[in-house]
Amino acid sequence: MADLSTGYRLGSGARDSGHRLHVHDRLGSTNAEAMALARAGEAGPLWIAARRQEAGRGRRGNVWDSVPGNLAASVLWPATGIEPEQLATLGFVAGVALTEALDAACGTAPDVTEAGAERPFRLKWPNDVLIGSAKLAGILLETETLPGRRRAVVIGFGVNVAGVPATQIDRAASLAGSGYVTDAGALLAHLSDRFAAVASAWDRGRGFAGIRQRWLARAAGLGGPIAVETGTVTLRGRFDGIDEGGRLVIHAPDDTRHTVTAGEVHFGTAATAA
Repeated sequence: MADLSTGYRLGSGARDSGHRLHVHDRLGSTNAEAMALARAGEAGPLWIAARRQEAGRGRRGNVWDSVPGNLAASVLWPATGIEPEQLATLGFVAGVALTEALDAACGTAPDVTEAGAERPFRLKWPNDVLIGSAKLAGILLETETLPGRRRAVVIGFGVNVAGVPATQIDRAASLAGSGYVTDAGALLAHLSDRFAAVASAWDRGRGFAGIRQRWLARAAGLGGPIAVETGTVTLRGRFDGIDEGGRLVIHAPDDTRHTVTAGEVHFGTAATAA
C-alpha cells in the first residue's frame, strides 16, 4: 500500500481487481458524479472521491454534510445482468466492507467470530455505521436503468473521519473525536480493498448468505427491543436479524413475525416508548 502522505489512493487489492479512482478537490456529490459517468458509458468498477463534498445526500433525500478531512467517496459497480433484488443486497456488502476497513485503518483486525459483538464499529440496519449509539458513517446505494437495458449501481460512503458536521453534532461521532488516528486517504485504501474482497465473496448475489452472516456479526441491537417507523406505522418488538433478502425481521409482542424493507430504526428506550 502506498505511503499514507500521498493522499487518496486505492489499495493494491482493489487495483489488482481492476478498480480505478478519480479524485476531485470539490464536488457536489460523489454519487451524482459516478452516476453521470455511468450515463456517459462508464461501467466501473470506478471510485470517485472528493476532498470536499458540498451537496452530499443521504437516505430519503436527507442532506449529508461533510467537513474537510472526512471521507466522501462512491464506487460505480458493474451491474448489468444482475437482478434488482440482488443489487439491493450490495448495501450489506458495503457495510461489511466499511466496518472491516475501519478495523484495519484503526488497528483492530477484522474477523467473523462471536467476539465481533465487542468491536467498536457496529452496523445499524439498513446502512449506518455506529460507534456506541452515535452515527459514524452512512452508506447510500442508488440504481438506475440506462439506455440499452444497461443498469448502473452506485454506492456512496460518508465517514466522519476528522470531525462531526454542525448539523450532526448532537447525534454523530467522528474517528478523531473517538480517539482513533487515521485519515481519509488511508481509510479509502482499506475500503477499496475490503470492498473488492467482500464483493467477490458476494458473487453477484449468489454468495449473499455468507455476507448476511458477516453483517449479523456486526449488527447493532440484535436480539433487543426495536421500533421501526414505516410511514405512518411504527412496528415494535424484538430485532431478530435480517432475512435472505436483507429485510429487517421483527418478532412482535403478539408472537407474529414482520419483515421491513425500509424505515427509521430505534433501539433501547426509544424502541419501547409509547
